[in-house]
Amino acid sequence: MTTNGTDRPALAVFDFDGTLTRRDSLVGFLVHVSGTRAARAFLAEARPLLRAARHDHARDAAKAAVVARALAGLDVDEVHDVARHYAHRLVENGMRADVRARLEWHRAHGHALCIVSASLEPYLSVAAERLGVQHLACTRLEVGDDRRLTGALVGSNCRRAEKVTRLRMLLDPDGFEMWAYGDSRGDTELLAIADHPVWV
Repeated sequence: MTTNGTDRPALAVFDFDGTLTRRDSLVGFLVHVSGTRAARAFLAEARPLLRAARHDHARDAAKAAVVARALAGLDVDEVHDVARHYAHRLVENGMRADVRARLEWHRAHGHALCIVSASLEPYLSVAAERLGVQHLACTRLEVGDDRRLTGALVGSNCRRAEKVTRLRMLLDPDGFEMWAYGDSRGDTELLAIADHPVWV
């Protein structure tokens, strides 16, 4: 369905943390999965995390280091079990009512729905399914032949320009009348390609 008189179908793309959710979801997930090990990971990377507030490259590197320390060696099926419960709790209790209402408005108008986020795939895939979102691009975790997480990311952190790259791997945004919703500089490039950019 279109809303501006063009023949392009409509697409609504949402960031996740701080846009659909009320707060960051990564820290909570890592704590749920690995407990004190996650806390030690954040302490060990405290200085890089402080630098990350000022430099995008440092931010991506710090996130990768924390994820590696917190998750390397964990059984992927056990991680997915925790992720499933975590995602259900997020959808039930952690969503922003105003942005969720916008998602439902787009659904009611027959628009395609997509989440593009730096959040991690194990819980975000479940959250997207619970929210009825058809398309998802996010940060993925590498799994070894032994079905344990290696601690590495698959590709780049899905942030800034990488969000546009990942979206284009899923869909051709130029073929849609596109809304995009974001809340931080990590969403700048995504919002820049939208017909209707919305800062929340």
